[in-house]
Amino acid sequence: MSAPGYPSPHQGPGSYSTTPYPVPHGGYGDPNHAPPLVGFHMGYNHKQHHPGQPVMYQPVPMPECGVPQMGPGYGGPMPGPEYGAPNSGPPAAISPAPAAVVPVGVPPGLEYLTQIDQILIHQKVELLEVFIGFETNNQYEIKNSLGQKIYKAKEKNDCCTRNCCGALRSFDMKIKDNMDREVIRFIRPFRCASCCCPCCLQELEVQAPPGTTVGYVSQDWNPCVPNFSIKGASKETVMKLEGPCFACNCCGDVNFELRGKDGGKPIGRISKQWGGLIKEVFTYTDNFGIQFPMDLDVKMKAVLMGACFLIDFMFFEKD
Repeated sequence: MSAPGYPSPHQGPGSYSTTPYPVPHGGYGDPNHAPPLVGFHMGYNHKQHHPGQPVMYQPVPMPECGVPQMGPGYGGPMPGPEYGAPNSGPPAAISPAPAAVVPVGVPPGLEYLTQIDQILIHQKVELLEVFIGFETNNQYEIKNSLGQKIYKAKEKNDCCTRNCCGALRSFDMKIKDNMDREVIRFIRPFRCASCCCPCCLQELEVQAPPGTTVGYVSQDWNPCVPNFSIKGASKETVMKLEGPCFACNCCGDVNFELRGKDGGKPIGRISKQWGGLIKEVFTYTDNFGIQFPMDLDVKMKAVLMGACFLIDFMFFEKD
C-alpha cells in the first residue's frame, strides 16, 4: 500500500502534483560518505521521470589522455573488450548518440534537478577559521542522496565585510556545476536582524542563470518563530517555510517545514543536521538536507537552495 501524498501548495496553471514526503530514519547521515544514506531513495528510477523526458546526467570534465573515460552519471570506466577474448569479427559501426531533449523552461545547468527530490549541502572546513578565528569566504559542496557532488558553492565578498558584519554580512554566492560553469547566483543585501524592526527584514535574490531573476527568499516578520516566504520572479508567494520556536542546533536536527502558500501539511523540509558535539563545538561547518516534491518547478528548487544558505547564515553561522 503506497504512502499518502501531500497536498499541492497551490492550484491552477503551473501547479505540481502530490508527492510523498519521505521521513528519514536517523537523519541524513554524513554527506562525506559515498554509500547510500539512510532515509534517501536508492538511486533514481526512470519511471519517476515525466513521460518522454530522458535522464539528464550532470556533466563531468572531459578525461585527459591516458585516463579511462567515465560513463554517464558517475558510472565508472566505460567497459571494453576483455583481454584475450576471441575475435568476434570486425567492429560494428558506431551509431550517433541521440540528441538530449532539454525540458522546456529549465535554466541551463539545472537539468539534473528535474530528476531529484533530495539534496545535501555540506560546508567545507576552513582551517584559518578553526585555528585563529579569521572569517573566510564560506564554501559548500552540494550532493545528491548518494553523496555524489553535483554542484559547488562559494561566497564572494571582501575581508572587512566578513569580519566586521559577521553573520549579517551581504554576499554574492556563485553555484557552479562539475564543468566549473556558473549556473546559479545568490545575492544577499545587508539587512537588519532585529525581530522588533519589521521594516528591513532579510531577503535573498536567486538568479538562474546569473542575470535572470527566478525568485526570492523573504523573511516574514514574527517575534517568536522564524518564517520565510518562497517567492517567484515577480515576488508572488509560492510556498512558506516555517521554523521552530528555537532555531538552535542542540543535540538534534533543526527542521524548517515547507508548506503551501496557504499553509496545510508539509510538502518538504530544510533540515540542519546535528553533526555531533565535538564537530558542532570545535568546527565551523554545517550540514543541511533539503527535501522537496519531485515535480516541483526546477526554479523553485533553486530558490529553496538559496533559502538553505540564508538560514545557515542567519541562525548557524558562528560570529
